[in-house]
Amino acid sequence: MQKTGYRFLAAAFLVLLFLGGSFLVSRATPPAPGAQQFADLGICALANGQQITGCRLGYRTWGTLNADRSNAVLFPTWFSGNSSDIAGLVGASGLVDPSRYFVIAVDALGDGVSSSPSNSATQPGPLFPAFTTRDMVNAEYRLATETLHLKHLHAVMGISMGGMQTFEWMVNYPAFLDEAIPIVGSTRLTGYDLLLWHSEEDALRADPAWRAGHYAQSPPLGAVQILHQMNLTTPANYARTHPPEKFAADYAGYFSKGIQPFDANDWLAQLEAMIHHDAAHGGSLDDAARQVKARVLVVVAAQDHMVNPKPALDFAAQIGAKTLVLQSDCGHLSPGCEADKLDPAVRAFLDGK
Repeated sequence: MQKTGYRFLAAAFLVLLFLGGSFLVSRATPPAPGAQQFADLGICALANGQQITGCRLGYRTWGTLNADRSNAVLFPTWFSGNSSDIAGLVGASGLVDPSRYFVIAVDALGDGVSSSPSNSATQPGPLFPAFTTRDMVNAEYRLATETLHLKHLHAVMGISMGGMQTFEWMVNYPAFLDEAIPIVGSTRLTGYDLLLWHSEEDALRADPAWRAGHYAQSPPLGAVQILHQMNLTTPANYARTHPPEKFAADYAGYFSKGIQPFDANDWLAQLEAMIHHDAAHGGSLDDAARQVKARVLVVVAAQDHMVNPKPALDFAAQIGAKTLVLQSDCGHLSPGCEADKLDPAVRAFLDGK
């Protein structure tokens, strides 16, 4: 072959190498901070013996893992929330600073992003199996270990149902995390909590537009939204923020919009997960407390009408945890109303202070 032929082949090889290298570089480029990502877990075995097929978890990340991969903070979502809602809490002046920590916001099962009744191709709507907060955490552990290849977490933190998952994390995977920060969560629901959640469940099932879960378009479920709204804050806070002259418009809005855009079957699935939430899994909370190895900050709202603070405070006393009691009449929404008190306390705790 003539020299020009070799030169042509060499040039072609270099072009292919360049293009292939570019392709590999583009494949390795990390997603933008906060971009929606998914982990395909295959089958998620559930504590009740059933399984979620095509099990998928959504998640978002901010920040960078340090050299020894020891700065990951996992942040599961609250009831009816998704990982995009957590974005506003991540920042230098927020709950967790991504310049210091690799933050992983995880879409809990049933939130309409991760595997849920509303998006399952193989188990849609009422065919979706019942799951618990324990199952949420088991799937999140697989995300951390199988997808992100983490061997340890610096911390797990969460709000409301995310706080319930945080209690599950510290009991179920005690050696996997250094710190835990459950915020307005609970180890086990009180009778008042169950009264609320069962009332919402019954109101949902009684709504004729729900159609036993076989609806073409998710219904607003106005009565469910009213029950939820009545317990989200306190009577004093609601009266102050919802003047009587606006009552007619507010009330009509509950029935026209309701829980939308959240899906009704997803709402029911997560409701039932909370109803059956028990960090001791039917056993003794004393035994569960003995499992905990993490350093813990328990945050509660004194006037919380949605998740009673007593079980969390009792568990904090059992494990010698640090506590922070929010006092505002915002009730369950106190973490937002008292962000100026909560955020620096959480950031300091994450830094070991």
